[in-house]
Amino acid sequence: MTLEDVLVAIDGKAISRGVDVGASVAMACGADLMSDVLAFTHAGTLLLTGLTNPQVVRTAEMAGIKAIVFVRGKYPPPETITLAEQKGIPLLASRYTMYETCGRLFQAGLPGCGLFDLALSTWREAFGEEAGSAESQNS
Repeated sequence: MTLEDVLVAIDGKAISRGVDVGASVAMACGADLMSDVLAFTHAGTLLLTGLTNPQVVRTAEMAGIKAIVFVRGKYPPPETITLAEQKGIPLLASRYTMYETCGRLFQAGLPGCGLFDLALSTWREAFGEEAGSAESQNS
């Protein structure tokens, strides 16, 4: 999906100057914990977050994040914008909540980071092998 497609899907705005709207992202991840971004994202990911400090850009650079979308109508401070432009990481904005922004992108065909198997494994370790299955929920 291109950044132009992203902007259309989320009814968003580009914050950074000169954003290459033809650049592609392969998947998306919504997170406010930068430790989760480092642990669970892949290069080429679109990050959705409500955090606007420069640390988000530093984390994105380390994780190979392709672009950042600030949700809930948040706008980053000048130092975050400057750092992102220096690092070549486009900044975008959505007025919608994290939940709705992620949903709009998923509905438009942008997949998540493929963490379902990891989450299912953790769930099963905590609640047993059958936890989460339809059979165990109906018992």
